[in-house]
Amino acid sequence: MDKKWSILILNLGSTSSNIAYSHDDEIIERFEMSHDMRELRSLKTPEDIVAFYKKAVVKFIEDNRVKLENFDAIAVRGVGKWGAYKHGAYLLSPQLGDSVRNSEPGHLGLYAGTMIGDELSRQFNIPAYLYDVVPTDEVLEIATITGIPNYRRRIASHTLNCRACARKVAEQMRLSHDNSTFIISHMGGGFCTLVYKDGIIIDTYAAGDGSFTPERPGLIPNAFITELYTNQKYTKEEITRLTKKDVGLYGHLGTSNCIEIEERIKAGDKKARTVYEAMAYLVSKDISSMAAVVCGKVDAVILTGGIAHSEMITGWIKERVSFIAPVTIVPGAMEMEALAGGITRVLNGEEQVNDYDAVRERLLFED
Repeated sequence: MDKKWSILILNLGSTSSNIAYSHDDEIIERFEMSHDMRELRSLKTPEDIVAFYKKAVVKFIEDNRVKLENFDAIAVRGVGKWGAYKHGAYLLSPQLGDSVRNSEPGHLGLYAGTMIGDELSRQFNIPAYLYDVVPTDEVLEIATITGIPNYRRRIASHTLNCRACARKVAEQMRLSHDNSTFIISHMGGGFCTLVYKDGIIIDTYAAGDGSFTPERPGLIPNAFITELYTNQKYTKEEITRLTKKDVGLYGHLGTSNCIEIEERIKAGDKKARTVYEAMAYLVSKDISSMAAVVCGKVDAVILTGGIAHSEMITGWIKERVSFIAPVTIVPGAMEMEALAGGITRVLNGEEQVNDYDAVRERLLFED
């Protein structure tokens, strides 16, 4: 019988963390821990951040009697230095780990996952890999040009889950994932809407480009930004609150919990309904505009992420975008299976590992 690879999987996030181990792409044991946002926001140093997340990883290893010295690899939803990545795998080498360790933490979960994966890799002498990282950037050059000369859009998306969904839906539709076209909208704490064509993400709306989300503002009007930074009554703390904290559904309604909001709507809360439907309306606009990228030639629109469990939200979006293509709903996230499957393909020699040295910031008109 062919060998099955044993893989530890680390997917540490802002609202929750998932830890698992797999044999090839089959998840054997899984643990999920929800996080208190107030506790996360209280973490002050990189050491505090890593220690907070490491408790969950150590608990999983101990509770499941995981013997890492017998494992073949660690799969990490993480990040390295800033720059344009290709889709697929990167070895979490000491060089990569050191480059992150010597930089300021951005996304806390991605930072901690990378640091913990690097530490375990060195301690147990097994390879660790990043896979389908957030700043995967293979978009069309025309999609990166703005009205500001010499400024190139920074590209980021929920690459991991969206590419996994594309593989799954392509298989269901009996299409090749590398010869198909999907518009995918991932709706969680943050959103992204993207075009997946022939195995590559060719354009995307990330958190600062499109719809507001439960906890993020989406595209902020220029006039509001100008007011914030030119009016002396706004302190740095006030600007941070208005643009990063009291935003999205939370800013409008005092909660980012969609179940609670839907209960308020059913009880007759008109403001909750208007704000909630506005979010679906804006996602629908994002999806519809992405259809223009591929001249309307779309095999399916895919709605995914935790909010795709909501029949209210998906119903509103389907009503507005089903003229483009059939709408398929893949609720939740496939990130754990995507990490396991991607690294299994690497270990089997079916996918090549990308060169981390080639990661750098892309410039406009390089060709």
